[in-house]
Amino acid sequence: MNVDPKPVTGSELEDTMRLASIRTFVGGFVFLLFAMAAPAHAQGYISPLLGYSFGGSSGCPQISNCEDKRTNFGVAFGKMGTILGIEEEFADAKNFFGKVGDQSSSVITLMTNIMVVPALGPVHPYLLFGLGLMKTHVEFTQSDVLSATNNSLAWDTGGGVTILFTQHVGIRGDIRHFHSAKSFTIPFIGAPATDQNLTFGRVSGALVLAF
Repeated sequence: MNVDPKPVTGSELEDTMRLASIRTFVGGFVFLLFAMAAPAHAQGYISPLLGYSFGGSSGCPQISNCEDKRTNFGVAFGKMGTILGIEEEFADAKNFFGKVGDQSSSVITLMTNIMVVPALGPVHPYLLFGLGLMKTHVEFTQSDVLSATNNSLAWDTGGGVTILFTQHVGIRGDIRHFHSAKSFTIPFIGAPATDQNLTFGRVSGALVLAF
């Protein structure tokens, strides 16, 4: 028996087209950054991170003296030259909006950053700016992660320092600020949901494995 496919609504088509435009824009930006920032003798690295959100739309109004810290975890990989570098970072702010029963929420960021990272021996202070994708209300099911809804172009700024104890192992710490380009429906627990641009800061520490 033939079953007619479910018709695509106008809003679903608009979301799909918006996500395709975001992917095209971010893809072009990634190519440009690699062309600009990948030096011939760059040192590659991978860096798993752990931190927490603060300020903006998060539950912590400021970076210190906050009892409602929401854990962020993720991983970054990139290359550092003598002056410039490039980095791709994936991070998840788990339960960013809180949790009610079995319903949880997250904010995922996938950012491509260009870095100003002068090499001062084993110490590498850096500033960064990047573009990428922000996605809210993720439960990490395949249908949710790959869906075209709750996506926005986003940008981030930040800085920190990397310290290499050996040629291949070190640590780093940084502070970054994330901003969405469009408004989301943000479900504040105990209050009516509102539409607003999503912004937050993140402080994190990370292991650095260089190669």
